[in-house]
Amino acid sequence: MTLFVSTFLFFMGIALLGVPLVWALLVATFAYIHLSPNWYVTEGVLLSFIGGVEPFHLLAVPMFIVAGEIMVAGGVGRRMIDFASKALGFLRGGLGVVTVSSSMLFAGVSGSAVADSAAIGAVMIPGMRQRGYTREFAAALVAVAGTIGIIIPPSIPMVIFAFMGGVSVKELFLAGFIPGLLFGGVLILWCMYLGRARGWDPGGRPVSATELLASFRDCIPALLFPGVILGGIFGGVFTPTEAAAVAVFYALLIGRYVYRELGWVDVPRILRDSFVTSATVMLVIGATTAFAWVMTMEGVPMNMVATLNAWNLSKWEFLLAVNLALLVLGIFLEPVPALVLTAPLLLPVARGLGVDPVHLGLIMTCNLAMGLFTPPVGGTLFVAVKIAQARMWGTTRELAPMFGLCCIVLGVVTYFPGFVMAPVGWFR
Repeated sequence: MTLFVSTFLFFMGIALLGVPLVWALLVATFAYIHLSPNWYVTEGVLLSFIGGVEPFHLLAVPMFIVAGEIMVAGGVGRRMIDFASKALGFLRGGLGVVTVSSSMLFAGVSGSAVADSAAIGAVMIPGMRQRGYTREFAAALVAVAGTIGIIIPPSIPMVIFAFMGGVSVKELFLAGFIPGLLFGGVLILWCMYLGRARGWDPGGRPVSATELLASFRDCIPALLFPGVILGGIFGGVFTPTEAAAVAVFYALLIGRYVYRELGWVDVPRILRDSFVTSATVMLVIGATTAFAWVMTMEGVPMNMVATLNAWNLSKWEFLLAVNLALLVLGIFLEPVPALVLTAPLLLPVARGLGVDPVHLGLIMTCNLAMGLFTPPVGGTLFVAVKIAQARMWGTTRELAPMFGLCCIVLGVVTYFPGFVMAPVGWFR
């Protein structure tokens, strides 16, 4: 275990120095096998790397990425923002409320927190500045709200955890709805409070029912997107991997023939951008799988289970330890590699303590989502700060109370499984 801890700290150190994550993982893996008293062949690491990206079910990841890119290019994000603005923009703190609600709507399309932050932030941050919001608050809100993109289904990290843990993607997707609504709800209340306390945004005029209905009608094809995908999975019409292919087809249909904002000339650029994103994700998955393979061969998961058993932790103490560990880990790692690295370690312990694997996957996803807006290396934080041209320190200050609110929601997700997992029970 001492060698494992040293190697893990070495990996964290070189990653923080700016070494690309794939290389940091591979360097740490090769350093471990050369320092270990056991004998390993280099080919074993390479084969585990290739094996990590070979499973057929991982096709769902690049396909959901392509579908999200097409929906953004096809005008879906703009229509969702317009609908949210007409429905909620009259509230005090209205643009903040619209930013959060738009992120919740867009979460059902993209499956990616960074894509959510980029799409919503590019539209909402300039408008928030005109209403008197500071750059730092606007950046902080977009960064935090964007993470709902991987909690409300479809969610790429949930797909990864489901296949790693051998649990149902359908059940994980169902479990994400209530936590996503809770995270969005507390942020909306915070925006309304600050709108009054700081006098930033008195809200706009309420729109007429005719205008609201027209905006809703225009948004219906986009809002049906998660219904088509999830309905097909729950109804047994197609598998999650096939659902990702259906998502691409549906996104093309909406963008090209319904909204008519997507031209065939745009498709090569979308595929190129999606390929770059997908390749990055898959390389990280492969490198993380190689690292996890060496850890498994060294018996780290078994040693960890034995250690936790020796501590005689209760189920709830174990979940608290998971929360604290993943909140720290999420600062340094993106959700996908963090899940690939930690899920094999935590699942055996969780099952032994009677923790529902679906509940564990939900907790881990929510934990690691919070890491995306936590300094210094949060993905949505960097995107939002760049769009807003804000100062990192000031943005971090505005993040602090939102982080506290999200921790409260995380506590509800962790310690009230009967509430947050209720939709799963309805379909079991």
